[in-house]
Amino acid sequence: MRYPHAIIAVLFLALQPCMAQTDYEPSETNQPGKEYPKVDSEGRVKVEVLAPEANKVQLDIGGVKYDLTKNEEGIWTGESAPQDEGFHYYQLNIDGASVPDPGTKYYYGAGRWGSGIEIPATDREIYAVKNVPHGRVSEQLYFSNITQAWRRCFVYTPPEYSKDTNTKYPVLYLQHGSFEDETGWASQGKANLILDNLIAENKAVPMIIVMDNGYAYKPQDSSTEGNRRPQSAFEEVLIQEVIPMIDSEYRTLADREHRAIAGLSMGANQTMRIIMNNLDKFAYYGGFSGTSNYPTSDKIDTKTFLNGAFDDGKAVEEKIKVFWLGLGTKEPDPFPGSVGAFRNMLEEQGIDHVYYESPETAHEWLTWRRSLYQYAQLLFKK
Repeated sequence: MRYPHAIIAVLFLALQPCMAQTDYEPSETNQPGKEYPKVDSEGRVKVEVLAPEANKVQLDIGGVKYDLTKNEEGIWTGESAPQDEGFHYYQLNIDGASVPDPGTKYYYGAGRWGSGIEIPATDREIYAVKNVPHGRVSEQLYFSNITQAWRRCFVYTPPEYSKDTNTKYPVLYLQHGSFEDETGWASQGKANLILDNLIAENKAVPMIIVMDNGYAYKPQDSSTEGNRRPQSAFEEVLIQEVIPMIDSEYRTLADREHRAIAGLSMGANQTMRIIMNNLDKFAYYGGFSGTSNYPTSDKIDTKTFLNGAFDDGKAVEEKIKVFWLGLGTKEPDPFPGSVGAFRNMLEEQGIDHVYYESPETAHEWLTWRRSLYQYAQLLFKK
């Protein structure tokens, strides 16, 4: 039997939703043995949760809430629109309460432990687990006299660190963003895997990476009044406590020529201030999706910006060996404007810098993974 072309077209369109379901695969961030959430080849996220007594359940991802539907067994299912490549935080909303998805591993972001999902990226091999020598990420606890509290950082030591006990290594101090913590770079960011792969390909110098918590407050400054934010003591903690501790407990090349600093978003702002206040401590800077104070105008007054730290461009140029900035092409305001204004200032002051754009990513972890991948290749090379 032959069908008119119009009927065939209608049948094809009717079958498309069914066809779209065929390539869903469990996410790599799922807890062991969990089938959901799933991701398809177009980046849609499909979730399933048992909540028989609930009246309304939604998937909250990418700033959009998607209604789920319930079957006779009380299982709610639904899917999102296609998401950008990379890692995304998300949650479920059950009768108005936002909760983690019980099917995924939990990550610290948005100021809480919650769900995260990986949308496979075309360049995911840069942070894939490969059959190469692997470094180690260890937890370093320390008591801070400045904050009068126990703190911790995570320390990546490169392959061969524990075997070759004579070699000393340069150090990169790498900071997370707002409402994240010291777990971010080794977990969501996959910093250790990025460096393992770069080192194996001889694209990066073996280095130590220190990932500390950017939230640090003195006891007298830890409380807030109204909407006032407490004064951060992180710079003091890093300079006076963390760096001396790392240099004493690890085999480091303990001079500015072998010390770098970088951060993402809030961490980019923090590290910008830190390096400009401590050019005797660092020779390399990396700002991922941020600079400092988010200047929004195209013109930055160098005499007042960061206490005039950039007023003498030649002096900055001589001190900082690599000045690196990165941004996603889909970043929302204020990031393009602030980073653009900062770049204009650098050019006016004659300060050489590297600028990188991550294609088709926003203010998210794939932008920062790619940034670390690019930045690390320029560090500590003669």
